[in-house]
Amino acid sequence: MSQPGQIVQIQEEEGGTLSEQVFRQIQSAIVRGEIPPGAKISEPELARTYGISRGPLREAIHRLEGQKLLVRVPHVGARVVSLSHAELIELYEIRESLEGMACRLAAERMTPQDIDELRRVLDTHERDEAFRAGVGYYQQEGDFDFHYRIIQGCGNTTLARMLCGELYQLVRMYRIQYSTTPNRPRQAFNEHHRILDAIAEGDAELAELLMRRHIAASRRNVERHLQSKQNTPKTRGEA
Repeated sequence: MSQPGQIVQIQEEEGGTLSEQVFRQIQSAIVRGEIPPGAKISEPELARTYGISRGPLREAIHRLEGQKLLVRVPHVGARVVSLSHAELIELYEIRESLEGMACRLAAERMTPQDIDELRRVLDTHERDEAFRAGVGYYQQEGDFDFHYRIIQGCGNTTLARMLCGELYQLVRMYRIQYSTTPNRPRQAFNEHHRILDAIAEGDAELAELLMRRHIAASRRNVERHLQSKQNTPKTRGEA
């Protein structure tokens, strides 16, 4: 994401409209926390920053609202989503249930080729510099995302549309935000390997159980982080 006042001129390229390109850039900035939760979205400022007209920008903003990354506040305008403690825990509870189901179906339906590709995804994760340094987990999206590949392999289009469409980027935003917690990257990686082994063995019941435990562990990690933040004394002048 550019610094305030810096112009990032976007040129239309083959296969991507101006609206699509600015949508991807703003989406990435929100998901990675470069535009923080709760931040107000100023259309004039973004139009200047990206060097585009308001029409393509408004189309991009509308799509980001559809992904639950932006919310429309009466008399204020669009803001980056900022889930409350309760809403965030509810999101993880939904993930635990739905991704557990997807993992069970994936164990029943993924082909040997699908499983080999999933192993290559984890091999890529293990080579990531941030992961090797113990400061984060590999957080690329789509086909490079372990969770995404399992959901796509479950064979249930409705479930895949829910988890890889409407909720996907919102979930990614919080996965990235809490992935740098000490010890969590290595723990998550080991949990991924156990899930993959269960899928490879076709053990649907175990695969679902392990995925639910994995997401429950992530939820507890989030809860500990939030509790620690609440208990941290505010410095002088802090709101």
